[in-house]
Amino acid sequence: MRHSARLEQIPPYLFAELERKVAAKRAAGVDVISLGIGDPDRPTYEPIVSAAQRAVADPSTHQYPSNRGREEFRGAVSDFYDRRFGVTLDPESQVMPAIGAKECIFNLNLAFLDPGDVALAADPGYPVYSAGPLLVGAEPVLMPLLPHRGFVPDLEAVALDQRSRARLLYVNYPNNPTGAVVPDGFFSDLVEFAAAHDILVVHDNAYSETTYDGYVAPSFLATPGAEAVGVEVFSLSKGYNMTGWRCAALVGNADAVASYWRLKTNVDSGLFEAVQLAGVAALDPALDAQVAEMNAVYACRRDLICEALGRIGVDVTPPKGTIYIWAPVPDGFETAAHYAEHVLERAGVVISPGGAYGPNGEGYFRISLTTPDERLVEAIERLGALG
Repeated sequence: MRHSARLEQIPPYLFAELERKVAAKRAAGVDVISLGIGDPDRPTYEPIVSAAQRAVADPSTHQYPSNRGREEFRGAVSDFYDRRFGVTLDPESQVMPAIGAKECIFNLNLAFLDPGDVALAADPGYPVYSAGPLLVGAEPVLMPLLPHRGFVPDLEAVALDQRSRARLLYVNYPNNPTGAVVPDGFFSDLVEFAAAHDILVVHDNAYSETTYDGYVAPSFLATPGAEAVGVEVFSLSKGYNMTGWRCAALVGNADAVASYWRLKTNVDSGLFEAVQLAGVAALDPALDAQVAEMNAVYACRRDLICEALGRIGVDVTPPKGTIYIWAPVPDGFETAAHYAEHVLERAGVVISPGGAYGPNGEGYFRISLTTPDERLVEAIERLGALG
């Protein structure tokens, strides 16, 4: 059986490969500690689960949902954006549920890219930013995120030909995988760049609710002019321990949301309404305290990991956001992948090699904080024992 040529253009998905390797090691009796995938280890908050249980038992949620989403969900997202970011959204035209951020990001490629078009993508970045354009016959053009620039792209370095063909631009702050936060002024520069070249900015806002040390992450849409040139993908996965629920929303530019809706009516049948009602419960201000408590747990783990890495000679700056530590590969290893393979084979620890997030991720590895404290300590001790 022959698969499509477009599938040949993309490597196996990073986390699918990690899952395969972990399963093989565990089947062989190895006690593997996985620090690779950013999947919260704590359960979804109880009020969300209770709301979902009630919704699942309600027969009115058992039929096909509308792609436009329940009024309650769109209203809850709109109210959240107003309260949290100071952004006013019309719930009728500027909010639409998505079956997780990953689905949303990929489908935006289908909605806005044709063969020959360009998508500008952060490098290193979430792999779907570059794989998605390839799968629809477009060209991903990588924008390097370099340490000396604070892990923000140099927009002026984008070639004129690439600017003229660009239709989408993907960014993400707080940033996966680097943990960087957006510096003052960058979102304004992004609005100006997008307006000048007729590009739709897609801000992947997956980690705005996971921040530390008093840092409060902004929405791209709070930037003057942003709603004219961009959309934001807001996900409940990380901040609300809801990765398995696949609950997100596309918000922002009304024309872009309408195009996304037009595509979605031909692709799927919408987000299960019980999940939407769980999302309504998640966005209730009453849950803010539980989100803050979870962030305090992550902050302790962040400090634990950074201190432990320092003891084994790996110097890292504690991030102000996300659930990741972005660390340089120790000397003596040709690539991050070689180091990741080394620690898996010798220590039974899974880390994510930076090169899997793009060429400019080479030389780094990513550790997820979504592992209980005692296992995190053991994992770092195993790494230290390697010498």
